[in-house]
Order: sequence, then structure tokens, then C-alpha cells
Amino acid sequence: MNKKKIDPESSPWAPFGIQLRNFREAKDILQEELAPLLECSPSHLSYIELAHRPPSRRLAELADIALNTGGTMLLMWYQLKNAAILEGFPEYARYEGVAEQIRVFENDVMSGLFQTRAYATAIETGYARQGNVPLKLAEERIEFRLARQQLLERPSPPLVHAVLGETCLRRIVGGRDVMVEQLLYLEKLIDRPNVVIQIAPFTLGETRPLTHPVSLLTMPSRKVLAYGEIEQRGYIDRDTKSVGALVKQYDRLAVEALGQAETLAFVRAARRDLEWMST
Repeated sequence: MNKKKIDPESSPWAPFGIQLRNFREAKDILQEELAPLLECSPSHLSYIELAHRPPSRRLAELADIALNTGGTMLLMWYQLKNAAILEGFPEYARYEGVAEQIRVFENDVMSGLFQTRAYATAIETGYARQGNVPLKLAEERIEFRLARQQLLERPSPPLVHAVLGETCLRRIVGGRDVMVEQLLYLEKLIDRPNVVIQIAPFTLGETRPLTHPVSLLTMPSRKVLAYGEIEQRGYIDRDTKSVGALVKQYDRLAVEALGQAETLAFVRAARRDLEWMST
């Protein structure tokens, strides 16, 4: 049987259709077998795989369950539907979804991979109140961010190594109770075998190797991609030389930041400081 090749640039929904077909074929499942699990007809599923029709959120959710994708299809649905996402970030999120190792440095707000719903809501509604995005789109950005976190729940999750500047703990986002919940969740994440979290304290001062947020993705091919943001745009750096320089800075930062045990104690102390604060 001839399989029709799909041009990934033929439609905004083509990458979704290609990935859905790849997952289905990897499980050796026919369209006729998968369609009932997605609550649609085989012909409708065929149209989606060929990017002739856009999928619904419900179909993306059911596909993740039926094909055990770790939330990939719902994440792609958000990427393609949500025009409020920073330009360049959807491409990064697609790479992030298949990376074997994710290294992140954040110096101001909690990494999106670690945010609780309340923390993410405070961040996004804050942007909306400033007029940066409509409230409706802010709500979609929250759901997109939480969908990304499903990669931590996959049967074989990537190794995630994050260095967080002390400001991430000290900047009160959403009020005391939201921050206490966020720091409690961070403490739980530190105990996960596939998650390494370190704090870069204020005492590093001007010697801190990195000054701007950066993400480094190690792909299955062992190639490393870097992601950063400027103004209203994100960008992926594939240049071996410049990415290599960032990797060296990140590695030095990881050496100078607090170790796992020290980090856990530091986060607990920050949480207790907040708990003792007057409401």
C-alpha cells in the first residue's frame, strides 16, 4: 500500500498529522483500529493525518492516551492553536518534547517546566492586566505551559537539570500562599530521580557565569541546541561554536551553584520565611 507523503509545510496542522501517523505506525495500529479510540471515523482520522482537517483538543487528548505519547499530541495542539505564544517558542517546544536532556537556567521567574497552575496563572494574568495579551489568550498560554510539563511524567522522561537564580525563590508571584505552594512543589521535584535542581545564590554576585536565561537541549543524535529570547521573540541556536560556549558557561554555573542537598535546604528555608510572614 502506497503511503502518501505529507509536506510538513503544506499546512499549519501538517506537523500534527505527521506526528500522529508516526506514533500510530510505531504502535503498529491501523487507522480503523485507532479511530474508535479517538471517537471519530477512519476517514476523519485520515483527513487529520493528511492535514486536510484540523484536530480537536479532545482528539489530541485521546490520542495521547491511546498511543501513550506522554502528552505530545496535546502539546502540539496548543502550539499550533495558540497564536499568543512567543514567536520561536513552538519550534523549541517541539524539540524539547523529544530531547534526551534538558538544561535550563532561569534568573527571574520559575522555569515553566516547574510552575504550579496558580503560579502560572499569576504570571499570565499579570501580563494580561498590563495589556500585553488578551485574557482569553492568557488562559490558553497557561494550559500550554502545563501541557509541556507532561514530558516529566513520560515512562522514559528526559533528564532535566535546572539552575535557578535566587530571585526565582524571593520574587513573590501571586502572593504568599501561591509562592508557598510553588516552593513546596519545587521540593517534591528535587526528589525525582530524573530532575536535578540547583540554586544560584545572590552571593555569586558578578562572578555568575550566565546573566540571561538559556535552555540547552541534548537531542537523541547527541547534538545540542540552545534557546534564548530577546524582546518578543525566541530563537534556536544550532551553531556548534556558540552553543559550545554556552554549554561551558552552564557547566561552570552548575559547579558554582548550590548542590542538591544545599538547594533543598535553601528552598525549604525560603518557604519557611514566607510561611512566617504576616498575611
